[in-house]
This record gives sequence, structure tokens and C-alpha cells, in this order.
Amino acid sequence: MALTNSQYESIMRRYEHIRDDNRFLLASRRQEIYDAIPAYQELEDLVSTLSVSAAKKMLSEDGEALPRLHDSLQEISQKQKKLLTEAGYPEDYLDPVYHCPDCRDTGYLEDGQGRRVKCHCFLQQEISILYDQSNIRETISRENFSTLSYDFYQGEDLRHFEAAVSLSRNFIENFKQDYHNLLFYGTVGTGKSFLSGCIANELIQGGYSVIYFSALNFFERLAFYSFDAKEKAALHQFYEDIYGCDLLVIDDLGTETANAFVNSQLFACLNERQLRRKAMIISTNLNLGELQERYSDRIFSRLTSHFTFCKLTGADIRISRL
Repeated sequence: MALTNSQYESIMRRYEHIRDDNRFLLASRRQEIYDAIPAYQELEDLVSTLSVSAAKKMLSEDGEALPRLHDSLQEISQKQKKLLTEAGYPEDYLDPVYHCPDCRDTGYLEDGQGRRVKCHCFLQQEISILYDQSNIRETISRENFSTLSYDFYQGEDLRHFEAAVSLSRNFIENFKQDYHNLLFYGTVGTGKSFLSGCIANELIQGGYSVIYFSALNFFERLAFYSFDAKEKAALHQFYEDIYGCDLLVIDDLGTETANAFVNSQLFACLNERQLRRKAMIISTNLNLGELQERYSDRIFSRLTSHFTFCKLTGADIRISRL
């Protein structure tokens, strides 16, 4: 499954609007600085004068013109930064503004072989369109660390939840340099999906590509692509996306129908993402014994070997909030 032309054009128009907005913001900031700090504009005018003068000298084969210009521009830059900070502005206040500094809001990067490839920010927009992730985005925008509360936990349940929150924050903090997987398990309504969403939200905001599925939806989509001969191309793309995204979240594992197809697909996903060192988060209401009984030994072995298990206990928070 690939983006339609209209979907692709919609994403590219979004980038164009972002660039226009940021150019307007930068122009507004520049005029603000010119009005507040006239000396700053004088230094900018001096840069133009020096650059033209140096160009003429280089045409006259003055070999020292470029190094002298470089030194002068560095000195002017330092003076400008000092003027900004003395006036109470950040020294980078007039630097170019980007939502995504990696691709500079173009949607594309150049890989190590000089090829033009989609940026992670483009991939996340693509994921949102192709895999119905918009409702997930709305949910995690409401349910995130800023709305986290310990009020519904007491005693040992509270200690479990505090440990899970700490583990979640460490997962985010070390995500870039530390390949890691989490499995939240425990009784219904104790915060497993909430913490999975908190992590997903933070990583999306950090520019990582995240795909978030309920287990039921995940395996239903795999079955649809797998058993429809006309969907082979979509199946291949789906595999690439779920194997290659920065984080894959499978929520409520165990709510799907148990069969050989589910077992084989889950093992393939666990194995392939492990080989690619791509992180996963799984949440389930099953206990460890039920996990081992429901899934194959090799799946349980993958989970116990490559996931950090985190148990959550307590009353159903969703009922407590009523």
C-alpha cells in the first residue's frame, strides 16, 4: 500500500506551508531586531560591504582576501550574538527556523550513497495516513506524561507504577543509543496502554517514526493483506513499515484470535525487528504463565530474552475515574 498522488501532494503542501510560516516568522524576528537594536542591522550591512570588497580583491588574485573575509565575518558574528544576548534575546534568535532540522522541512534527506530518501518526519505523516493512526495521535495528545497521576495507586500498586514510569522515562531518554524493548503486563486498567501511549507521544514529538496498533487490528490487517492475492504489494510495504519504523507498539496482546497464523506472524515480527535492532513495546492483560501457554515456546523465549518485563497491578483506573 502506497500513498495516492493526492495524499503525497497533501503532505508536500504541508511542508510548503510550514516553510512559508517559518520564513514569515524569521522575517518578523529580523525586523523586530532591526527596530530594537539598530547596531545589529549596521553589522549586517557591513557583511555585505566586506563580501563585495573581498570578491573584487579575489578577482585581482589577492590570495589573502578570502581568509581575511572569513576572520572578519567571524568577528562580526560574535558581535551580533553579543548584541542579541545583551538585549535579552537568545543568540540563535535569527537562525533559520525548522520544525524538522534534519530535512529542513523538505521531507527528504540524502543517504550515505547520495540517494534522496524520505525523512523520518515524512514517514510519520505517511504512517498516520496509511495506518489510521490519527485517532491514536489524538488519544496520546491527551493521555501523556503531562496528565500522569499517581492518585489511583496505593501501597505495592503505587510502587509498581512508579517503577514503570521510571522505566518508561529511561526508555525515552536512551532511545537513540540503546536498543531496548518493553513488555507491560498485569490486570485490566492499570496503566499499561497509558504508559505505552506516553512513550509513543514523546518519541513522535522527538521526530521518530512510531506505529501503534491494537493486537486485534494488527493481526487483522496482516491477514487481510496475506490472504488477498491482489494485496501482495501492500503486504510487502506493510512488512517494511512494521519492521523498519523506529518504534512498534502492539497494545492488548492476547485479545486477538489465537491460531497458527498469529503465532507465525508475531514470531516473524519479533525476530525481524530484533535483527534490525528496532524497538518494540507490547502491553498485555495476560500473566506470564498465560503468555507462555498461549504462544509458542520460541515466541516466549524471544520475549523473555529481549524484553524488559514490567508488571502493573491494582484496581481498574477507568472504573475509579467514574
